[in-house]
Amino acid sequence: MKKSKFYRVIRPLVKLFTNIFIRPKYKGLENIPKEGRIILAGNHTSIFDPLLLISSTKRSIHFLAKDELWKGPKKIIFSNLGLIPVNRREKDKDALKKAKEYLEKNEVIGIFPEGTTEKGRGLLPFKIGAVKMASDTNTKIVPFSITGSYKTFKKIKIEFGKPMQIKSTNLEQENNNLREIIKNMIKEK
Repeated sequence: MKKSKFYRVIRPLVKLFTNIFIRPKYKGLENIPKEGRIILAGNHTSIFDPLLLISSTKRSIHFLAKDELWKGPKKIIFSNLGLIPVNRREKDKDALKKAKEYLEKNEVIGIFPEGTTEKGRGLLPFKIGAVKMASDTNTKIVPFSITGSYKTFKKIKIEFGKPMQIKSTNLEQENNNLREIIKNMIKEK
């Protein structure tokens, strides 16, 4: 699938912004495949987290994001970036269906399984969406961890782990495995 013109314009600006003001350190970029479907799943520390992911790869990332963001003019921006609105108040089958459609077209899905930012509370419980769509579409998940601070010129690091395949039909256990992998990546910092 071809990148939207809007994404092609926005991505270099986001990369420039993150390189100047956030100055992230990337580790494990080789774990993001250059082609084929993949799910990027990791912890959610700040509203700026998607910027790090966008800056980490030239591939278009279709993020699942809370539907409350689709109000006013933001709706036009988010829709043109290929974001997928999620109703967090219920199990949103439409969002899952849309994400699977992108995966079937060998695209990249970005998801924060906590469903919200941590806000200093540490790693929150994971919702099952990432492992469910990975299982349903036979897609590997690249776990990632974000550590550090977004304060200007402070250190922030994003690390991508080895792709993992969902092997069991016990999705709850697979979800716990994914959370443990990310938790251990955070601890290693």
